[in-house]
Amino acid sequence: MNPQIQAFFDAATGTVTYVVHDGRDCAIIDPVLDYDPRSGRTATTSADAVVAFVRDHGLTPVWLLETHAHADHLSAAPYLKQVLGGRIAIGSHIADVQQAFARVFPQAPGVRREFDHLIAPDEVLTIGTLQLQALHVPGHTPADLAYRIGDAVFVGDTLFMPDVGSARCDFPGGCAATLYRSVRRLLALPPATRLFMCHDYPPAGRPARWETTVAEQRAHNIHMHDGVTEQQFVEMRTRRDATLPMPVLILPAIQVNISAGQLPEAEANGVRYLKIPLDAF
Repeated sequence: MNPQIQAFFDAATGTVTYVVHDGRDCAIIDPVLDYDPRSGRTATTSADAVVAFVRDHGLTPVWLLETHAHADHLSAAPYLKQVLGGRIAIGSHIADVQQAFARVFPQAPGVRREFDHLIAPDEVLTIGTLQLQALHVPGHTPADLAYRIGDAVFVGDTLFMPDVGSARCDFPGGCAATLYRSVRRLLALPPATRLFMCHDYPPAGRPARWETTVAEQRAHNIHMHDGVTEQQFVEMRTRRDATLPMPVLILPAIQVNISAGQLPEAEANGVRYLKIPLDAF
């Protein structure tokens, strides 16, 4: 049941994409579509590295999984589906995220059909000989899932590496108290359980890393180590979130990612446009 795992780190967004496989079938978790906010250009360089690995190892993608609707990068899931196959899936609570952003992106409530599958909390998916359990871990957003496969858990934006801490909770629908409870659920897993981060923003002098264990997080996570109470975490997280700027790509990313990574249709002039709401946040 323990999966084989290949990670791809995108330095531009600090995002880690994973190919999780049994030697035959695979799932791809949190794929990145390259996007330059200065020019509006997209590219598939990051996704093509994943494509090359999948083809070189003779793997068949079964699932293209999102841990949540990302605010820091655009999803490459539709591109990978076109090139490799597989079904695009996200947590069923994505409807709450779509509704939260409906005020500024009014198309949101109708886009659930663009996901091939909405994953219920604790639902089990099959990847060849592997079984994946979806753990609902809200707090960063209402829809966050962690994916548990054997001794590995892909935690999305719940935890970062121990010296970085935890994810922000000030997006629509976020809640620091809820995140605390979600993380404690993950940290109640066996100490040797491997935890794979969705992001790493390493302090100066440390190379990027994305794998740790429950034991390491419980001992050393600067925000959530054993002994930190819910009240202490909520107070810290609330103060910290109040100082953080909005992610650079949140406006293009959210409107694309709540639509299953689908880019807008071209207008009459043949050009596609993203919407940038003014004075809405």
